[in-house]
Order: sequence, then structure tokens, then C-alpha cells
Amino acid sequence: MTNFTTGADALAALNSNNESSKNREFTSIKSGSKFIVRVIDKAAVQMAYSYGIFKQVNSFVAKEPSIKTPNGFPTDNLTPWDKAYKYHKDKSKDFNDEHGQEASKYRAKQRFAMAFFDLDKGEYIIVDLSKKQAQSIATVISKNESKLGKKAFELEKVGSGTSTSVMLSPLDLEDLTEKQRANFDKAPTEFDQTVFNGIWYEQNEAQMIELLKQAGFNISLVGYNNVVSTLNGDVDDEPLPF
Repeated sequence: MTNFTTGADALAALNSNNESSKNREFTSIKSGSKFIVRVIDKAAVQMAYSYGIFKQVNSFVAKEPSIKTPNGFPTDNLTPWDKAYKYHKDKSKDFNDEHGQEASKYRAKQRFAMAFFDLDKGEYIIVDLSKKQAQSIATVISKNESKLGKKAFELEKVGSGTSTSVMLSPLDLEDLTEKQRANFDKAPTEFDQTVFNGIWYEQNEAQMIELLKQAGFNISLVGYNNVVSTLNGDVDDEPLPF
């Protein structure tokens, strides 16, 4: 995909004041928290392959992602984290052995951004979900697809740590507060995919190598030197938020 826009499209971008083009952030949904939302479209979802280690390296996506099989196995244009994954995967004889467990730490995992219209704030929120969590939410939406214009939903997270689930439960409009009902009525009728612009935290190759080092991986095992700044130019000056 090209990084450049030309001609009439470039002029349109120059003159655009579209608020949805601003970068957004994921809404933190903690265990026990609840949101009253409207589902604008069952297709208000975006998938990305994300890297990260729970409580050690925050989730991020590759600025230049690798080519993967339909099952998510990296085959070409490998990122530093793909190389770390393959290093341990190739040495593993069983998923539960030491190399198998290490490989799982560096594997790219599918994450799903799902957008909802928050009826208390009167604006979109986007939540970051695992595949299992997103499947659960999508099932509820599909069952209520014909009633999306007539029902609100309660979005709730339960559990803790890696054993959490996200629940979506339909609500009758009569259950809403006056403010929530007003926001329900003013919500968009169609979903604009630009709502997702900038939602994923991207890292370039040099930054990904630094995060490998932060995770305790010996980068020389996959052909990198410790002097990361010499790779593909200088590392961005902006510090990592870890």
C-alpha cells in the first residue's frame, strides 16, 4: 500500500476538516466497568496483528507488517519479532517445552478494534479485544442485527488478568436515561471507517528491536547488532511510552 496521495485526492485531504481523521485512542475497559452503547454497524470492526507481552511490553503493530498465511504464520518480510518467534519455534518440539513457550511470547496475535457509540458521552469509543472476545461480541450483534436501530447495549468486562471476558447485552430503549436516549437518537446512522484512523500503535524496525531487548531477547540470535540506531536510519526521537 502506497504512503502517498496525489492529485484530486490530495487536494481533498488538504481542504478537509473532518474530525474523524484525528488519531483516536482505545478506550480502557477494565474489569467491572460498563458502557451503555449503540451499535451503529456490525462491520464496525478492524483487525490487526499485534505484538506484545502481558505486563512487560505494551501491544503494538508493525509499521511494515510481514506477509502471513491465513493462519497468521509469518512467511516473508519478517519483522524482528517474527524472527524471534521463528527462532524459538524452529527449536521447539512441543508447544509446552521451553522454546515453545518462548515462541508464543513473540508471536503476532490477532487483535480486533470494535467501535461503539457511547450513549453517555455522545461519541465513538473503540475497544481492543482478543479474537475470542470479539467473536463473543459479534455473535450478540448478529443475533440482534435486525433491531440495532431499536436497541441499546451494555458493554461490560468481567474477570481479571488474562482470564477476562467482554459481554454485550441488549437493552430496551425504555431502560435508558433521558441523556442516553437523546444521544441514541443523534447517533450516526452509518459507520465511517475513518473512525479507526491512527488507533493502532505502530513501531518501526528499530523500535521493534529495542522492544525485543526490553523483553530480554538476545537480538544477536536473529542477526541484529546491539547498535540499533544504525538500522534503516536513526530511531525516532520520540521516546517509547513504556
